[in-house]
Amino acid sequence: MNEKFLQRLFRQIPDAEAYLECRNEPPFRGIRVNTLKILPQEFQEIAPFPLRPVAWEESGFFIEDEKPGKSLYHDAGLYYVQEPSAMSAAPLLDVQPGERVLDLCSAPGGKGTQLAQKMRGKGLIVLNEKMPDRARVLLQNTERLGITNAVVTCADPASLAERLPAFFDKILVDAPCSGEGMFRKEPEALRQWSEQNVLMCADRQKKILASAEKMLAPGGKLVYSTCTFSEEEDEENAAWFIRQFPQMKLVRQHKFWPQRGEGEGHFAALFVKEEGDRSSCASLRFSADKKEILLWKDFEGSFLKKPFCLTERIFSFKNALYAIPEEVFLLDGLRVLSVGVRLGEVIYGGKKARFEPSHALVMAADRGDIRSVFSLDETSARKYLRGEELPAGNERGWCAVAYNGWPLGLAKASGTLKNHYPKSWRH
Repeated sequence: MNEKFLQRLFRQIPDAEAYLECRNEPPFRGIRVNTLKILPQEFQEIAPFPLRPVAWEESGFFIEDEKPGKSLYHDAGLYYVQEPSAMSAAPLLDVQPGERVLDLCSAPGGKGTQLAQKMRGKGLIVLNEKMPDRARVLLQNTERLGITNAVVTCADPASLAERLPAFFDKILVDAPCSGEGMFRKEPEALRQWSEQNVLMCADRQKKILASAEKMLAPGGKLVYSTCTFSEEEDEENAAWFIRQFPQMKLVRQHKFWPQRGEGEGHFAALFVKEEGDRSSCASLRFSADKKEILLWKDFEGSFLKKPFCLTERIFSFKNALYAIPEEVFLLDGLRVLSVGVRLGEVIYGGKKARFEPSHALVMAADRGDIRSVFSLDETSARKYLRGEELPAGNERGWCAVAYNGWPLGLAKASGTLKNHYPKSWRH
């Protein structure tokens, strides 16, 4: 045990001994059912492991399984693996369909996708991550869960604030922290702990909070959260925030300790900004080549039983077509990984152009709307996820590849299933 951390711990809480004892117990594990695809009670009927409800998140469950990410239902986007106490921050925002929402430090996507579930595809949610490698993981989780109204960005919070002042109704700041709530799950984090890192994190969090305040519309709500116990990063930063920005009011805050509840450790504070008017930003100009639209409509009619999106919400960028969410702002000069749902790409070459659908489309479409679904057993499904080609029987053309009726990805059948599962996701 890190000696300096021990000294701080005994100064901070009266039940430090209980905390030390609980560190010998296994960590709490959980999943959050993706209600964009399946209801919690429906998932309970097919779950590959026992579930016990989480009190503070209606779609959350405690699990004992050590490798929930290995289930094919995870690949199908039916759930997100999330530590139970981490599920407590997002509900404080009370996000509603149709709002403008920002998750400022979003990767890998647990809280942002939790917010997106509440929006039911209505309104706009920006999922931002400054670090490019982590932003790509965020994009993968966004697509896997079939989120249709997200803009995934890779931007510094300060630069994003310059673009979008007073724009968002709700903002979540799940700030990078010293990670003291990860010690039981990741012992190496304790060995690397230092007071210097705590202070560095606290200072960085202040800068992120200042950017978030600038982007919050008057009357809006902001949640600040960490997975650490240090008072400098938690209560002291919450107090600093309302001193620095008097228009912000602290409504409530809570802290999970693993010796006092069923969670690894989390802090969250809810703030409300004084009333006023939110601002507007220059809207993205919708444009798409008529030929590309026709190619998409031909494919859409053959692949889906009903239209996926309104034609006027289709945007074209470098031969790729996107179904754009409401209230998308001008994206010029901003590093954007995805906007809404990437429908696919128009391929030019040979005698005529053709439309090639994307993985994001099949994961976002209602499975009951897909005309051609090729079902695999577990052994074949795992081969598909490794990128292997499989026999297609009499199937021809584009199809969704599914396990127990739940799409895993795309393939094009012609004697064999030509595998179109994303190469970077294969496992």
